[in-house]
Amino acid sequence: MTDARAAAIVRLRAAGCVFAEEEAEILSGAATSADHLAALVERRAAGEPLEQVVGHADFCGVRVRLRPGVFVPRVRSELLVRLGAAAVRPGDVVVDLCCGSGALGLAVHHRVPGIVLHAADVDPVAVACARDNLPGHTVHQGDLYGALPPELRGRITLLLANVPYVATRHLPFLPAEARDHEPRTALDGGDDGLAVFRAVTAGAAGWLAPGGLLISEITEAQTAAALAAALGNGLTPTVTTDDDLDARAIVSRQP
Repeated sequence: MTDARAAAIVRLRAAGCVFAEEEAEILSGAATSADHLAALVERRAAGEPLEQVVGHADFCGVRVRLRPGVFVPRVRSELLVRLGAAAVRPGDVVVDLCCGSGALGLAVHHRVPGIVLHAADVDPVAVACARDNLPGHTVHQGDLYGALPPELRGRITLLLANVPYVATRHLPFLPAEARDHEPRTALDGGDDGLAVFRAVTAGAAGWLAPGGLLISEITEAQTAAALAAALGNGLTPTVTTDDDLDARAIVSRQP
């Protein structure tokens, strides 16, 4: 497909793709024929995220299956995986809340096999995608804690909650890939970006085991308000940053 790949590079460049050669290589690897490659290139040229076009993302040492319309895991979220994996051992209950594709739970399980993993999301498309990625684990559909079985109350060692944290007024300024091809429920965090985070912290004490952790991603500007929300709900929070990933996580411990 040498000629088809060359044509793909030209088309991607014309569409404004900065890394046209690299993307053409990835698309060529996913295509089964020249016609299939051309179709994939057109989807990418129209602005669909590359990971959705090829059907997967490589994240934190695992390959995550993706479907159109499902949130694409970000490299910066590797910080949540690193912090979470360091806090659990086989047999611990881990919940990936607002799981999207299930990437965080999958990556933690890859690092710590033997955890008891549950995942949950309100979006049925995301739930179907997470079930693709988490065979042998339980993926629930529903809104936050309403999705979880009552028997998990007080038993969760690690609650990963990569909640939406973009302020509503900032949504129009997101890259078109996210704005047009990822669900608003995975992006919109309300007036200050912390509406869902506050809801999660408000209920965390009833679900975490003693000493259990709630780990979420935030921005620098949200730090003070996020710390206040965690403290106000009886948790003990700390903030960890990773400059290389441009990532910031709030880790809230149940007493």
